[in-house]
Amino acid sequence: MKILQIVLGVIITILAGYSLITGMTDIGPYLLLLMSGLVILIGINEYQKRKPAAFTLFLSAGFTIFVAVYIL
Repeated sequence: MKILQIVLGVIITILAGYSLITGMTDIGPYLLLLMSGLVILIGINEYQKRKPAAFTLFLSAGFTIFVAVYIL
């Protein structure tokens, strides 16, 4: 699970940097979907630790998915 978080974080960082350098804004919704996947993974980890922040993470991931699908 931790490896998947690191891989997603690196992919998001590379795509965001590429978008900033080239000015290509078409990958914005895909970045949002990847970011929401990362937030869901963090939420799962927090839920396993029984922390109340997990609910907020799941809500924010759901909202981000909604926005990304709406933009597409």
